[in-house]
Amino acid sequence: MITVKELHTQKEMKQFVTFPFGLYKDNAYWVPPMINDEVKSFDRSNKIFETVDVKFYMAYKDNQPVGRVAAIINWTEVKEMKKAKVRFGWFDFVDDKEVSKALIQKVYAFGKENNLEYMEGPMGFSNMDKAGMLTQGFEYMPTMIGMYNHAYYPAHLTALGFTPEAEWLEFSMKMKDILDNSDLPRMAAIIERRFEVKTLDFKTIKDVLPYVDEMFGLLNKSYASLQSYVPIEQYQIDFYKEKYIKFIHPDFISCVVNKEGKLVGFAITMPSFSKAFKKANGSLFPFGWYHLLQAIKKNDHAEFYLIGIDPDYQNKGLNALMFRDLTTRLVKRNILTVETNPLLEENLKVQQLWKDYHPITHKKRKTYRKDL
Repeated sequence: MITVKELHTQKEMKQFVTFPFGLYKDNAYWVPPMINDEVKSFDRSNKIFETVDVKFYMAYKDNQPVGRVAAIINWTEVKEMKKAKVRFGWFDFVDDKEVSKALIQKVYAFGKENNLEYMEGPMGFSNMDKAGMLTQGFEYMPTMIGMYNHAYYPAHLTALGFTPEAEWLEFSMKMKDILDNSDLPRMAAIIERRFEVKTLDFKTIKDVLPYVDEMFGLLNKSYASLQSYVPIEQYQIDFYKEKYIKFIHPDFISCVVNKEGKLVGFAITMPSFSKAFKKANGSLFPFGWYHLLQAIKKNDHAEFYLIGIDPDYQNKGLNALMFRDLTTRLVKRNILTVETNPLLEENLKVQQLWKDYHPITHKKRKTYRKDL
């Protein structure tokens, strides 16, 4: 018999966070989160809960945990974006359709209680969280903001009456193919003259921090037209500035400004931490810190973390400036391959930025929807 329990205590939330460690213990590609960070992000002191309601559930069979899910309502999305949906995320389960069904029924009930119209997932509290169930590329590790799941997951949602809603693509490229584009330096110089723009040369991450708010403002402008985009709020910007940005070396960041000094484009890359997180196995101690530091110092693979271009400057080749600077620096760091984070299939403008570099679509992921 399957029972589903709503979780409340810190002990229960730790069980929620650590459940996938057993589910994926023999999987070479699943990357564990940092347990303490994940538990802390679910604490009600997190400012995200000022605009988000969430219930956490764990499914049990014979008193053993067999699945988990978070039922989420982002009220900014519901009230301001007029999307009457209940999200579901952190959705993991054994290959038993009764388990996935029991968990989804809890999401359904939460949505009905709040007079919502449909449910969609997997996704997090906001657009800054991971989203999309992996449907292709199970033989690859996820990026920093990508999710991994067993291949049987999509079939469970289909059996429960869900249909695909949004699809994301991920691309892999070789540095050699980018460098072989001999027109890059020449094109960058032309763009600089024609549109009176330039890239900034950052010496330290302290030089970058004054531009971070502008970067996220640019993201809001860049992606406003996409169907699933929810604007990033200031407290979220502050959180990511504190948690991620200040730890990125300036070599992995490129910013473009116009003649007035206004930010009109940026790209943030980072060395891949997937293998390091795998070795750390959920904890920074005693050796997790060492593996992360090694990933910064010695790595041949990098990820595009965020990229944004002002709508007024899109299709004007600003990517040539950013790629020129980034590739020069990444080559010095012995980076051989780069991959993008998940990009909405409809986001053709960003996909066009690397069309000349022989990108390979190596992963796909989807969210699934069902009316209530």
